[in-house]
Amino acid sequence: MKRSPGARLCATAALGALSLSLLTACSDDGSKDSADSKASASAGSSSSAPAAKALTSAELEKLLLAQGELKGYKSESGDDTLPASKTSVKTDKPACDPLAWATAALAPGDTDANASNTVSEDKASGATAQPEDIADAFDVDMTFVGLSSYEGDGAEKAMKAVSDGVTACAGGYGLTAEGETTKVTKVVAEKGAAKGDEAVTFAADVDMDGAGTATFHTQVVRKGSTVASFYTVNFAAMSKGGDMGTVPAAVVDAQVAKLK
Repeated sequence: MKRSPGARLCATAALGALSLSLLTACSDDGSKDSADSKASASAGSSSSAPAAKALTSAELEKLLLAQGELKGYKSESGDDTLPASKTSVKTDKPACDPLAWATAALAPGDTDANASNTVSEDKASGATAQPEDIADAFDVDMTFVGLSSYEGDGAEKAMKAVSDGVTACAGGYGLTAEGETTKVTKVVAEKGAAKGDEAVTFAADVDMDGAGTATFHTQVVRKGSTVASFYTVNFAAMSKGGDMGTVPAAVVDAQVAKLK
């Protein structure tokens, strides 16, 4: 059965493995609402630091950006829009799993300590007019933010897994999220601003189900034993293909500043 444009749009969002909940939220009529492959160290050396102790998921939840903490943006729970576990995200190349997990706001490394939310432009504040059409309503940058924490050198290993994945998956990979399959045709390292202790930034080109390709950007940052991932989607832009735009620096700066 041929999928409707709305369903196809939502299935493509599975690049970030936004899971069945996001696919359901989008629905068939579409009516609801992306480094250096070498990790770029910004400061300090982890080798001289004491052994890291992982934060709990509950502690990570408290470190996520909360509503009102970033002017011009609204923060909401990711419970309804993000996958609950890595088992819902599959790739056809194991080396690419950390990339898929990072874009799904899941821990790119080996840990169960994970928390996530969404941070989006707050265009509604002060606005009096209703969107003229569905495309207009979708024209908002939404960033999926994931925090994960690790024991010992686990955070460094997670960053290396992402960095290695950018190289290993340059030719693309297949991604399945809750039965919906998406084809990533190319992955390329990007030069991102130095953040935290390490940062990896990459872009992925995605097959839009026969309607061209779209480029998504992802940024992964380590601060101490905590890793933060950022993946931005603009559904209006995605429906037309092309570049989704980089992750908003304001979101990255504000979130990294909250990390311990």
